[in-house]
Amino acid sequence: MLYPFLDPPYRMTMGLMPLDPAAWILVDDDLAADLAEKRRLLAERHAEVFAATPGAEPGSREVLHRLARHLALHHPALYRLDGDKLRRLTDGAAFDPADASLHPLDLAGRLVQEDLCLMRPEGESWVLAAASLCFPTRWRLADKIGRPLAPIHAPVPGFAATLGKPVERFFDRLGAGRGVWRANWGLIDDPALFQPSGHFRTDPAAGISAENVADKLWLRVERQTLLRLPESGDILFTIRILREPLAKTASDPARARRLAELLRTMAPELKAYKSITPFEPALLAYLDRQALDQAQ
Repeated sequence: MLYPFLDPPYRMTMGLMPLDPAAWILVDDDLAADLAEKRRLLAERHAEVFAATPGAEPGSREVLHRLARHLALHHPALYRLDGDKLRRLTDGAAFDPADASLHPLDLAGRLVQEDLCLMRPEGESWVLAAASLCFPTRWRLADKIGRPLAPIHAPVPGFAATLGKPVERFFDRLGAGRGVWRANWGLIDDPALFQPSGHFRTDPAAGISAENVADKLWLRVERQTLLRLPESGDILFTIRILREPLAKTASDPARARRLAELLRTMAPELKAYKSITPFEPALLAYLDRQALDQAQ
C-alpha cells in the first residue's frame, strides 16, 4: 500500500518521481479479481468505460505491444509470449495484438489492473484521445474524452493557476521512452473500484461519527504513471487503484498522526473537493485518538 500523505507538507505540485521501468505495471494478489471486474464492466457498461477518438489507433497499438513485451519480461511467472500472442498463465487466456475485433487500447486494458489513458498532442495542448477506464475515482470518461488538459482538470482547486502551464510544458518535454510516477489519495465510503460519479453512497453528515468512521471510510490511492511512447510520440497515463479500510491505515500511530496533521493544514477548497469536509470532525477525533492511544 502507498501512503502519499506521509510525504512533506502538502503543496500544489506535480510530485513526479522517476519511474523504474521494471515497476511500470503493478501485479498483486488482486489480479484475478480486478481483471474479472474489468471484464464485467466492459461487457455490461462498455460505453461508460471505453472510448477512443479518430487517430488514436497508432498510439494504442504501440501501448498494446509495449505492454505485452513488458509483462512477459518482468512478470514471467504470470505471462508468456507465444510468438506474437501473450498468454496469461494463471488462466491460460491468450491475447492476440492482431485481433481486429477490439480497439487495441481496449485489448490492452484487459491485460492489466491499471486503467489506461492515451494523451495526444493537438494544437497547443494534449487531449485525451482514448481510454480504458474501468476504475475511475469520481469522474466520467464521457465528460473528458477528446478534451484538452485544462478542461479535464478544471474541477481541481488551484490547478489552472498553479499547475496548468507547468503540466503542459512537462508533457511537451517528456523524453521518448522516459517514465515518471506520482500518487494521489482520497477517502471514500465505498470500496468498489468503479466510482464514476458522486461523492458518497449515503449522507455523510448523518451516520458517520468518531466511533464508526474507521468502519465506514476507505483510503483510496491512485498510483499514476506517465510514459512517452517512442514511436507515436503520444503519452500513456496509467492509473492503478489501491485501497484499504481506514482502520488499517490508522492502525499505525505515525500514519494516523500525519494524516490528522495534513487535514488540519489542507486548504478548505481542497478538502471540499476530496469530500472530506462533511465528516472531518469525526475523522479528526478518531485519528487523534488512534495516535494518542497507540503512542502510549
